[in-house]
Amino acid sequence: MTASAITHAPKRNLNSRRWRAGVTSALTLAAVAGSTLLANSPADAATIEAKALSIAASKHGDPYSYGAAGPNRFDCSGLTYYSFKHAGKNLPRTAQAQYNSVRHISRASLRPGDLVFFHSGSYVYHVGIYAGYNRIWHAPHSGSYVKLERIWTGSVWFGRIG
Repeated sequence: MTASAITHAPKRNLNSRRWRAGVTSALTLAAVAGSTLLANSPADAATIEAKALSIAASKHGDPYSYGAAGPNRFDCSGLTYYSFKHAGKNLPRTAQAQYNSVRHISRASLRPGDLVFFHSGSYVYHVGIYAGYNRIWHAPHSGSYVKLERIWTGSVWFGRIG
């Protein structure tokens, strides 16, 4: 099975989920490790970002559910809330409140573990955790599941915890 198939396949059973999560987490952690070595940031912040990214990746295949914040169902901000909470950093619960609470950064400053906020005008309607290579971990919409996907629009803002 290719890495692409692993990151886009829905959860089928516990054993295949653990295998996929292990492979996906390894790929995500490799991306984080490479970018962390290049980043000029405090070690604690990088650790929280890497942990949150790994936690989000471990939820691959969990179903989307509006208003859910884990541990086995998520909406978009529920996934970011859960991932950072378990990494040791509290965030507000909604995408807009999360955007309002983080340090805003440029695309050029973006690194794995940062948040990507999708907006229409001044309204933030979606959030995901940046995984590197123009991809995010997110819980996209009803009928879908937590997955790794490319950023599909230019209408995004970026934020950093801490």
